[in-house]
Amino acid sequence: MMKPSHTFAALIIAWFSVLGSIQAVTLEVKEGNSTCIKAELSASFSITYNTSNSTTSVSVPLPNSTTVDTGSSSCGADGRSPWLVAVFGSGHALGLSFTTNGSLYSVANLTLQYNLSDSSFFPGANSSDVVTVVSSSVGIWAPINSTYRCFSPITFKVGEATVTFSDMKLEAYMPGNDLSPTESVCIADKAGTTAPPTTAGTTTVAPPPTPAGKPEQGTYSVNNTNGTVCLLAQMGLQLNVSYFSRSQNKTIQALVNLVPNVTNPSGSCNTTSATLTLTEANATMLSFSFTLNTTNNKYHLSTITLQANWSDMAGTFSVGNNSLDYMRSTLGRSYMCNAEQILEVGPTFSLNTFRLQVQPFQVTTNQFATAEECQMDQDQMLIPIVVGAALAGLVLIILIAYLIGRRRSHAGYQTI
Repeated sequence: MMKPSHTFAALIIAWFSVLGSIQAVTLEVKEGNSTCIKAELSASFSITYNTSNSTTSVSVPLPNSTTVDTGSSSCGADGRSPWLVAVFGSGHALGLSFTTNGSLYSVANLTLQYNLSDSSFFPGANSSDVVTVVSSSVGIWAPINSTYRCFSPITFKVGEATVTFSDMKLEAYMPGNDLSPTESVCIADKAGTTAPPTTAGTTTVAPPPTPAGKPEQGTYSVNNTNGTVCLLAQMGLQLNVSYFSRSQNKTIQALVNLVPNVTNPSGSCNTTSATLTLTEANATMLSFSFTLNTTNNKYHLSTITLQANWSDMAGTFSVGNNSLDYMRSTLGRSYMCNAEQILEVGPTFSLNTFRLQVQPFQVTTNQFATAEECQMDQDQMLIPIVVGAALAGLVLIILIAYLIGRRRSHAGYQTI
């Protein structure tokens, strides 16, 4: 009988013979002779699955035999999102879809597909299903024409699995066939000591600004392809974020003001949706998406997303919500709220707005249309009216009481 140590060694040798050596792979998506997406990375997957007796987990490395699925991968023509789909083994795949706001690109979705009938990966699995899991909160992003770089391991939860990347260089929407020498470095590399030194072209991430009372009001706009303004906004913005602080070694809650003079707007508009993205110092990206209901000609703020890469964060912060119903107004009018609003986005993020006016559709002459005011502003206007009416009523009551008292006083005297 083979000794346990020999058995284990044999299993390891067999495992690597199936997967190939665990090395960084290079993956490219091309359109003709041009490269639009390129990735150099190592990856491993921790996957939990059911057997006949229990639940077990396996760790699956991305083999160096991994190839790009040219049929599923795309540079994003005809309005489609760019996709990098890598395939390996018997029916396994890793997919990254990308999006851009014109100044930044980011991984919109991370997809993992694994085939439970592959006994070399999933021995004893009680299912032969092909499972597909997706995560939309990845936090991989960088400025256009720069390379996202993260040599340190970064792990993402994807369904019942986790995906860990390391030794990673990645660029989408590439202007040339080679990765840009300008790099946007992940926070894990900045915090660690094992990462190679940063090149001269590397961008740095600024720490979050310190809030000082209410935020300054900024003016932001988005242009159509013909250069006309299609979205107009004026607002002061304050981020209320809970994150794990490296310096304090605990989760903290921070109020951070967005500073208009270092914040760049971008976005897009069409007939039924409009998006405004605000990017501050390549460290904070805040996006708003408005949706128009063409049946009743009402629009509302439907989506808010935040991605932050502050120096004190233990990792990239990413949160979003696409089922919101804020800032409801009528097509052809603007929405106004001077009072402070608290827009709840998720358990770890809410957005405070001050002196806000926004119009995402039918902007003419670069000016806001007639405003529909929020309920809080209406209530604040109603309070002085009610108080004034109450004071006027009190004065009237006192005057009437005085006149009645005076009349009775005269009635008590008789003429001599």
